Amino acid sequence: MGDKTHTHPGAAGRAPAVDRPTSVRNVVLVGHSGSGKTTLVEALALTAGAVNRAGRVEDGGTVSDYDDIEHRRQRSVQLSLVPVEWDGIKVNLLDAPGYADFVGELRAGLRAADAALFVVSAADGVDGSTRMVWEECAAVGMPRALVITHLEAARADFEETTRACAEAFGADDPDAVLPLYLPLRGPAGPDGHAPVTGLIGLLTQRLFDYASGEREEAEPGPEQLPLIEEARNRLIEGIIAESEDETLMDRYLGGESLDVKTLIGDLERAVARGSFFPVLAAAPAADGARQGLGTVELLELITGGFPTPPERVAPAVTTPDGRERALKTCDPEGPLVAEVVKTASDPYVGRVSLVRVFSGTLRPDETVHVCGHGLTDPRGEGRARHEVDERIGALSTPFGKQQRPVAHCVAGDLACVARLGRAETGDTLSAKDDPLLMEAWRMPDPLLPLAIRAHSKADEDKLSQGLARLVAEDPTMRLEQNPHTHQVVLWCLGEAHADVALERLRSRYGVQVDTEPHRVSLRETFAARATGRGRHVKQSGGHGQFAICEIEVEPLPAGSGIEFVDKVVGGAVPRQFIPSVEKGVRAQAARGVVAGYPLVDVRVTLVDGKAHSVDSSDAAFQTAGGLALREAAAGARIHLLEPVAEVSVLVGDDFVGAVMSDLSGRRGRVLGTEQTVGGRTVVRAEVPEIEIGRYAVDLRSLSHGTARFDRVYARHEPMPAQVAERLREEEKQAS
Repeated sequence: MGDKTHTHPGAAGRAPAVDRPTSVRNVVLVGHSGSGKTTLVEALALTAGAVNRAGRVEDGGTVSDYDDIEHRRQRSVQLSLVPVEWDGIKVNLLDAPGYADFVGELRAGLRAADAALFVVSAADGVDGSTRMVWEECAAVGMPRALVITHLEAARADFEETTRACAEAFGADDPDAVLPLYLPLRGPAGPDGHAPVTGLIGLLTQRLFDYASGEREEAEPGPEQLPLIEEARNRLIEGIIAESEDETLMDRYLGGESLDVKTLIGDLERAVARGSFFPVLAAAPAADGARQGLGTVELLELITGGFPTPPERVAPAVTTPDGRERALKTCDPEGPLVAEVVKTASDPYVGRVSLVRVFSGTLRPDETVHVCGHGLTDPRGEGRARHEVDERIGALSTPFGKQQRPVAHCVAGDLACVARLGRAETGDTLSAKDDPLLMEAWRMPDPLLPLAIRAHSKADEDKLSQGLARLVAEDPTMRLEQNPHTHQVVLWCLGEAHADVALERLRSRYGVQVDTEPHRVSLRETFAARATGRGRHVKQSGGHGQFAICEIEVEPLPAGSGIEFVDKVVGGAVPRQFIPSVEKGVRAQAARGVVAGYPLVDVRVTLVDGKAHSVDSSDAAFQTAGGLALREAAAGARIHLLEPVAEVSVLVGDDFVGAVMSDLSGRRGRVLGTEQTVGGRTVVRAEVPEIEIGRYAVDLRSLSHGTARFDRVYARHEPMPAQVAERLREEEKQAS
């Protein structure tokens, strides 16, 4: 941000060996899909000398070469790390996907970073999902800055985009979101569009011209200074308002010319505290150019204004049995505490874990304790807590498809660890003799079900291992083996998330699967009292089979289950066979009596029966009990019960009406609404689960990606007759 002579390592671009946490900056790039995050990372790598002018690293790849799926889809689907060096500082650039289906990768980036760089397209503006991420960062006090991209677009307007950012992100203090530089435009082309060729620093009043492909500094012309006066004064006032020097405002209002270095120092401290959010502009380098517009200024801000790892408060740490443990912040000599923020599989080296070290120093070939949280969702399902000792393999830092070895990883830095076979995303690494566990970070609950089955017997043998690896890598994916529907279900965040999961199963783990419609766990129950007689009499030589029983069935309140009552008198059914009748009734209830769904909430009373002194047996009375229940159902009205979920939708006020109308159209009962901060409302409703199988996708479309929802099982209740009939018809056609 000041006048500096910058050094960088040259085209080889090897990441520096870091021995001090203060020599590291961890920055996550945030923004909607298509805002230009990956392009910006490559431009910063070029400016820092980590790649050559063609954007290639030593092996001929680019910094974004990592996942073949990303190349095929032309979209980032996972968090990637690109380390560069600037002025002796190692900058870990964490490029997070912008698409909502991969918010788990974004959350991992936020966990690993100490500051966030919000990338906003001048052509598209600020979207709702980016606002929500900003609020997440604000809630934890994460320092932030903004960079405006796509200035080359015909409709791009830097000033208007800056105003939109101030409105979206500066609700509490619009003067905390201000530009540090203003773009300079060159002569207009034949289409009337004037390209951005340089920047004017508002504090230094210096012109930085990128028209030649190299950053050239000059004095602005007399005609340019009046254009920046208003923006400069507003910036200075914004910095002074955040300054710890209470005399600055009086001196400024008194007409004193404040020292630029003092203002820059106050600016950097305000940015590091997370109380001031500067706006910058950037564009990729033109063909043959070595520096992209604004990239030097952005690297200056990152190294000078963003906080060092010791300046950030680390997550809470406990012992595995739950006792709190106080640690010195980011101490390389302290106890080892590191966290797996991302897990990936490499076809050559196996599992690779991206690790952020919060305390101590991680070294190759040492044994560490791996401890993972037991993650449980509202359905009571999830991963079991696990602990294991593992030997660390080689440490490296990634760059494109390369893995460059490092000797160690100090507190505050990130590195890749090879062959941690049992470690999953979110696990804590600590010393073998001093096990510790970091507080878990919040992940969204996957709410889109994807029912799958193995394509062939060969695939069936590999399916369980492939699925286990998928969910170990991605904590936003949940695996369910439903005992009622007998389906294997992958719960995902959206359609793109599901598609990527299937593609990884096929390409990475060699498992071909077929998808099928997801079925919800339905139940059956009696609508009214009924009677049934079960007669199982067979004679085929030798001992025959003889059992007769008569039952009465009556409905019970929801949640009662199956109740069996014995009212036999006179020994019509011998005492030793009454448990056999109950066993047969319960077995038939589990199989269902009409549509093949489990029978629940009934009382079955055994009232009479007959037995034979020789041919009656346990098996015969079990069979008779099941037959009696089926006969009772044949002459009775049976209700199909469907699961109902309690749904809470957090949505912007502009979409409340549309959401409530949509829920009503799904046979939902809206229970009420509740206003929250930020112009949003929580809509609470009860909705049949069969109606919200794709709600994760539909709600995103309905709210333009700004709403989210949670659901919890409430109860089973009778399905309307017309819906039940339609379901039966669909099942007949499917079979």
